[in-house]
Amino acid sequence: MDPRRGILLFIFALTSYLLFLDWQQEHRSEASGTAASTVQTDTSPSDNTASVPTAVTAESVPGGVESVDSTARHTVTVETDVLRLTIDLKGGDVVEAALLKYPESLDDPTVPVRLFMRQGGHVYLGQSGLLGQSTPDGEAKKVFTTPSERYVLKPGQTVLEVPLIWQNEDGVVFTKTFRVTRGSYLVQLDYQLANQGTQAVNARLYTQLLRDTEHAPEDKQGLGMRAYLGAAFSTEDKRYQKYDFDDIKEKDLNVTTHGGWVAMLQHYFLTAWIPRSEGVNKIYSLTPGDKVAVGVLQPAQQIQPGQSQRLRADLYVGPKVQKQLAEIAPGLDLTVDYGVLWWIGQPIFWLMTLLHTLVGNWGVAIILVTVVVKLLLFPLSNAQYKSFAKMRKLQPKLAALKERYGDDRQKMSQAMMELYKKEKVNPLGGCFPLLLQMPVFFALYWVLLESVELRQAPFFGWIHDLSQQDPYYILPLLMGASMYLMQKMQPTAPNMDPAQQKIMQFMPVMMTVFFLFFPSGLVLYWLTNNILSIAQQVVVTRMMEKDEEQKARRSR
Repeated sequence: MDPRRGILLFIFALTSYLLFLDWQQEHRSEASGTAASTVQTDTSPSDNTASVPTAVTAESVPGGVESVDSTARHTVTVETDVLRLTIDLKGGDVVEAALLKYPESLDDPTVPVRLFMRQGGHVYLGQSGLLGQSTPDGEAKKVFTTPSERYVLKPGQTVLEVPLIWQNEDGVVFTKTFRVTRGSYLVQLDYQLANQGTQAVNARLYTQLLRDTEHAPEDKQGLGMRAYLGAAFSTEDKRYQKYDFDDIKEKDLNVTTHGGWVAMLQHYFLTAWIPRSEGVNKIYSLTPGDKVAVGVLQPAQQIQPGQSQRLRADLYVGPKVQKQLAEIAPGLDLTVDYGVLWWIGQPIFWLMTLLHTLVGNWGVAIILVTVVVKLLLFPLSNAQYKSFAKMRKLQPKLAALKERYGDDRQKMSQAMMELYKKEKVNPLGGCFPLLLQMPVFFALYWVLLESVELRQAPFFGWIHDLSQQDPYYILPLLMGASMYLMQKMQPTAPNMDPAQQKIMQFMPVMMTVFFLFFPSGLVLYWLTNNILSIAQQVVVTRMMEKDEEQKARRSR
């Protein structure tokens, strides 16, 4: 097989893969569409997960979401070195969250990424409360009181606590405390019930993420592809399961599990509720109005008169940093989703991170990763270039065969295979190494797409963000030029179809157009790979020429 056909196969596979990814974004996969049927559900008569959370959102959605006039609300602001939160005293929901270390764009680094918000029709909240009679979240959300309207983590201070207090008519004191820590995106919720009345109190802690779907941001990465935007959850049986907005609208989620978590994912960032209960939790989803919600309902607790009880949960609001997420909850790090090639993507990311600690530049780290991959594939690529050199040497004999057999393609092919066998040339040797690089290429694509560490990571000169396409298309054009040079260095089969020859001539242009829309880090990888391949091919060809000259001298 002509080695150039391997490149054509690569283009076909690349195109098919990208179109498949684009189609996946528009149509839910079968696995996702049947997620509700693949998890264990509890449908016993005593199950009240479906009815009770609906009662919760009946007040929190119409009363706490539809109005966007924040000046009419009582809110408290909490600020650390990495987070700025706004908590609505009515119900104690987190209604705004800004990530102070992550600017929205490089054009204005003073504007941070915002996750939770209720502004301009966009609603995204971190809600929590107690289900039960005479609780702050009973028939209507109650307004908590707090000693201050603004809490700021001071220099030298490690932990900051924000207590919200409400007391019912029976003398039960509800203290909802948010605890934040320096340098952390994890918010600890400590809900204490102190029963100073005469009747027992029954309560269940719920924590849920609620958002609209109409104002969901779209982050396209070329050819219409988008990072996953939607919900996810975890159980003791399945550590990571996507459950997108369409799934939620089709069927409410109702899963029982020890531990677990729920999350809302978007490109590079996520929010997640992690329950801290020892019993069996219920994971659920809702569709209040035109919004969607996913949450966790912890086991019911009964607090007798004179007793107190603490209910706990953690809220993560921040970037998808795998190491941190793995320490918070099992499977939470899987929200950094490298797809089916995770077994290649994970080692690539590990190696890239290690190299970055040494060189301090993600672009240089990508170049070094390319070198490492090239070294790992060196035996195969070396055989590839030897095959190219041998086939180039056979060009005069192949031309003679073409002149002898003319348009008889069958006899021509038989004669070529006999010649290859006689000269010990493997016509497939030039294709296999290229095909082996395809999984690495696709895995690196997902690493660049999913790893927040590469978000807004600069390289040199005009490349200010390796996760975005080259603004001046310099790298794609250089990649196309290198591919054109590689094409000229490779031998051409004499029996190649004229239509195929024309396709091969336009191949560098086709690939350049593809790479115009890819992240510049991925283009940098492929350009580096091409340069190394050209250098290796030149060296191998010269070495083989010297060997032939030495053999010729000995035979004289």
